[in-house]
Amino acid sequence: MSRRTPLVGFLLADAISLSGTRVSMIAIPWLVLTTTGSAAQTGLVAFAELLPLVVVQALAGPLIDRLGARRVAIACDLMSMVVVGLIPLLHLGGRLSFPALLALVAVAGGLRGAGDGSKHAFVPALARGAEVPLERVTGLASAVERTASFAGAAMAGALVAFAGAANALIVDAVSFGVCAAVFAWSTATMRAERVVERPAGTTYVQELREGWTFLRKDQVLVAMSGMVAVTNLLDLAFSAVLLPVWIKESGYSVGVMGAYFATWAAASAVGSFVAAWAAERLPRFQVYVWAFLITGLPRFVLLALGVPWWMVLASCLVGGFASGFLNPILGAVIYERVPDAVMGRVTTINSALCWSLMPFGGLLGGVLSETVGVTAALLVVGFAYLAATMAPLAIPAFRQFDKPKDPVPTRDVMRVEA
Repeated sequence: MSRRTPLVGFLLADAISLSGTRVSMIAIPWLVLTTTGSAAQTGLVAFAELLPLVVVQALAGPLIDRLGARRVAIACDLMSMVVVGLIPLLHLGGRLSFPALLALVAVAGGLRGAGDGSKHAFVPALARGAEVPLERVTGLASAVERTASFAGAAMAGALVAFAGAANALIVDAVSFGVCAAVFAWSTATMRAERVVERPAGTTYVQELREGWTFLRKDQVLVAMSGMVAVTNLLDLAFSAVLLPVWIKESGYSVGVMGAYFATWAAASAVGSFVAAWAAERLPRFQVYVWAFLITGLPRFVLLALGVPWWMVLASCLVGGFASGFLNPILGAVIYERVPDAVMGRVTTINSALCWSLMPFGGLLGGVLSETVGVTAALLVVGFAYLAATMAPLAIPAFRQFDKPKDPVPTRDVMRVEA
């Protein structure tokens, strides 16, 4: 195998998994919305998935550091295949009650939290093995994510429209199995990679506390995760509830929702590829602020104003392209500031903080749309998004984005990951 085979395999596996996940992001809300007609229940399903995701992600760090990121990622994908596959099977058998759907979605969310966290923790090792700069790897990973979002959204719109929401979820289940197989094969040479071991006698709680302590003392990571937590809350309210409700009330089909996500993701993929090529030479803080300014408020205002659909899609091209620059910057900042000894713990806790408010995004969207109407809800969420994304201008810690920090050295005891 080439030294870059693990990186290529990781990106391919991620593309497969993310494409399937994008199918479920459209299929599950549409299934609930069309079978119950309730925006509140649609938001509750999003809450049921994201709360376990955040909790498990926050707690999984020591497990990832102990067992190895590769092993945990493969196991979570295999279990996700089974759990997600049960949703369409139970639906086809007439046994999928709403409580059962909530339970399955919750388990799937927990597995996704651990699986995503382990894959994120594996990125620095992939970059070192491939001898590729972190900005390049995070840029490529973001580009793959956006491209998969485009493909998955386009596929989801067609699948849900012609095969039904429940049947579309079969694709998501299969994607997890294929992802696990590709990832396991392509990274087989990294099973014996030397990784940092915990000192003898330390407990799970002590290791978890060490990760929290490291993160808490880094002002850059704390400020960044706080801002992203707010934007993720508002993004989820938009994508899980406000956009589907706006499309349904406007008389459009589910295919329009797929077109929206696909257009945004395609433009974002282009932006991510540009960022992967140029990220090392760009001023991180300036790009970070301008990208959020472009990608935030306009999309909410345009929908609230009821502009023609072609204008909405045009805004997706601009906003999506700008959003493609965000994850490469965020990823590089995180990985360069965290030592290998606590990589699993710190990255999972950081991700959990960034996702901590997302479980309430669907609830927020559902409550706002049912109390003040979808138009007013779009404006409220949009201007809140503007306030959150412009906060870095007043927070000094964000200025350190352009000043790479050498990770604090930690225990250098090693072990072999099997």
